[in-house]
Amino acid sequence: MSEPIRPQPGIAEIKLYKGGESTLEGRDDVLKLSSNENPFGAPESAQAAYAAAGTELHRYPPTDHVALRAAIAEVHGLDADRIICGAGSDEIIAFLCQAYAGPGDEVIHTEHGFSMYRISTLAAGATPVEVPERDRCVDVDAVLAGVTDKTRLVFVANPANPTGTMIGGNDVTRLAGALPAHVLLVLDGAYAEYVDDYDGGAALVDARDNIVMTRTFSKIYGLGGLRIGWGYGPAHVIDTLNRVRGPFNLSNTQLATAEAAVRDTNWLEVCRAQNARLRSVLAKGLADLGVPSDPSSANFVLAQFADEDTAKSCEAKLRADGILVRLVGGYKLPNCLRITVGSDEDCARVLASVAAFQGARA
Repeated sequence: MSEPIRPQPGIAEIKLYKGGESTLEGRDDVLKLSSNENPFGAPESAQAAYAAAGTELHRYPPTDHVALRAAIAEVHGLDADRIICGAGSDEIIAFLCQAYAGPGDEVIHTEHGFSMYRISTLAAGATPVEVPERDRCVDVDAVLAGVTDKTRLVFVANPANPTGTMIGGNDVTRLAGALPAHVLLVLDGAYAEYVDDYDGGAALVDARDNIVMTRTFSKIYGLGGLRIGWGYGPAHVIDTLNRVRGPFNLSNTQLATAEAAVRDTNWLEVCRAQNARLRSVLAKGLADLGVPSDPSSANFVLAQFADEDTAKSCEAKLRADGILVRLVGGYKLPNCLRITVGSDEDCARVLASVAAFQGARA
């Protein structure tokens, strides 16, 4: 009798990704701060492009994404031929694992790194290797110490999720220069737009043959509901990824909306400035209440409590007040809550809830 059908090795080890909650039974005033969404939404230009694209729903999209790639290249000063677009940067991450890692290979991610690195590695049949961070920040020496002859990919988020921390350009350059030629360094820049004068690693990509950077439209551009991302890398890597990419992986609606969004640089500048201001308000307000956080370079803060029980109790209080934040015990940060930076009113509501929680414990 034959063996029953089984999935590929590694698939059964995947823990399903769980997105941030958005609803609470019995409440119509829910404040969702669990998914790092832009509280100001998408720019009006992108909303108009989305509406216009709705008249062409019967048309197949282009397979080469040429207009969106050209817009990204123009805005960021890149080579359009070395850009690939995907259904969120998650899909680019999956392509990289599918194309460059398999059974017997290893893929490095850091201790508190984004969970899709591990998921995509296991889905490709490769082995995820976790290396420690230092004070919730990527440790270049620990990454390099984890590299072996089996290493094929290294994922580094900069700024990082869920910590919000960031390593400087000198550290990234040192890491890139020390990696052997058989290792591809992936710089995940999902939150790069929140950092002033930061290219997400583009100059390093242009300077070396084994670096790729990924970006997303889900955060500062406010297009999380459409799932659009992109990557930039050496020509040989982009050519490889396009061979595993489905020809129609992005719809006309996604392509048109993202093109309008990336060209709306005024909206990006406004959102970046507002986020920096409100992030400071939230972080300082929490610190004044006895809840510290590391300096964040993203659109959230990682609120740190004395222990796991206190973090869970505060989350329960916030939930009772209709506020949804993110427990991050799954990222080995059980005493922390990740709180998205919202509007002025949102931040005030969070701080009032945490103040009531702290006051009840005093």
